[in-house]
Amino acid sequence: MKLNETALLPDSLRLGWSAGLELGYAVQHGRTVPVQRRHHGPLRVQKHFIDPHGSCQHIIVHPPGGIAGGDRLRIDVTLEEGADVLITSPGAAKWYDGFGRPASQSVMLTLADRARLEWLPLETILYAGADVRLESRIRLQGNASLLFGDVICLGRPACDERFDRGQWRQLAEIERDGRLIWCEHTVLPGASPLLASPVGLAGHSVVATLLWAGTPLPDELHQAALAVATPGLAAATQLPEVWLARFIGDSAEDAHRQLRQLRALLHPFTHGRPAQSPRIWAT
Repeated sequence: MKLNETALLPDSLRLGWSAGLELGYAVQHGRTVPVQRRHHGPLRVQKHFIDPHGSCQHIIVHPPGGIAGGDRLRIDVTLEEGADVLITSPGAAKWYDGFGRPASQSVMLTLADRARLEWLPLETILYAGADVRLESRIRLQGNASLLFGDVICLGRPACDERFDRGQWRQLAEIERDGRLIWCEHTVLPGASPLLASPVGLAGHSVVATLLWAGTPLPDELHQAALAVATPGLAAATQLPEVWLARFIGDSAEDAHRQLRQLRALLHPFTHGRPAQSPRIWAT
């Protein structure tokens, strides 16, 4: 389809779908439970699971299975004081060629004092031609903490498809008590020289991030994280209020393996117990 052919599409396809999901969690009788669940358009959440420690696990589902040009997704998550939640997804988020039409996702995470959230969706795949804007805005209050994972796949190398058209734009902001503690902006056009440059992705197609916003890691734990073996390129940095790990490689599976190894290493410190993986990750 050529760009000027989009005008021939019916409005329902040319304008895209708008979808939203609002989730709220609170502690009741020593367990975290959903107290708000509201949606419009094609965004849903599966039945929650409460683990033996009282933490709530939820899976966000986008039934169409992919995001086309013109689609707009919004997700708002609120944790009340002391809530403990893990949110993931059942499969990769596929952002298709938009044929000149941008698509977007906006995520707002609001955590009250002593709340703790693990935001660990599966990978985001950007097809050649996708024009995508991803925004994550996180508001932490008091001693709230966050473990945030993100895996981006540019193109589909297994299909000999490179990210040579389109644009990846991403914004991540974290505030604590109204004070900005982390801000990152990414703007990467398809076929950008940074895709091949050694100061960019060095020819690789997968970039992943694991971020911890909470009590700074002890140096020995940080050093152990640096020693985790990986088939790609990896690094980690302890900043004053954020610990950040990066992975660059050619496989979403390798990226997830790296992030989950790090999560397992950190979890006894960040959560006071061994990491438990959602069952959906094993399917």
